Amino acid sequence: MDGLEIYNGSLNVEVITNKWYQDMKDKNYGAIITFVGVVRDEDGIGGLSFDIYEPILKNWFEAWQQKANEKNAYVLMAHSLGDVPNHTSSYIAAVCSPKRRVALEMIDEFVEDFKQNAPIWKYDLKDSKRIYADDRSHKISGAGLLA
Repeated sequence: MDGLEIYNGSLNVEVITNKWYQDMKDKNYGAIITFVGVVRDEDGIGGLSFDIYEPILKNWFEAWQQKANEKNAYVLMAHSLGDVPNHTSSYIAAVCSPKRRVALEMIDEFVEDFKQNAPIWKYDLKDSKRIYADDRSHKISGAGLLA
């Protein structure tokens, strides 16, 4: 799907964001706003691990792309599948728009909605085990699934 990328393991932030910039810079967008999520070293974990339910994620992302298109904008997203060590990236998002205000507001809405509704299951990596991050998970609206 255009704009949505899934990678095994940690994301190479420089490669992905530079590719996005090269792809978008000549499309007359006045603003390209990026957000990079980095796995924190906390609570004794060695990193995070992710499972993704791609059909629902694609539907969620397509709805966001349509919302962005209504504002003459475009969204991009990359996410990790599998294990991601501390201090590396698991999530990158970007909004491209002719208008900076649209891009700034939309990146905030996009990231917050992603945290609430994207079908990505998070596990803590601790002592070489995957432990479901139940305390940081919630039901996905309308799906009956835990996130």
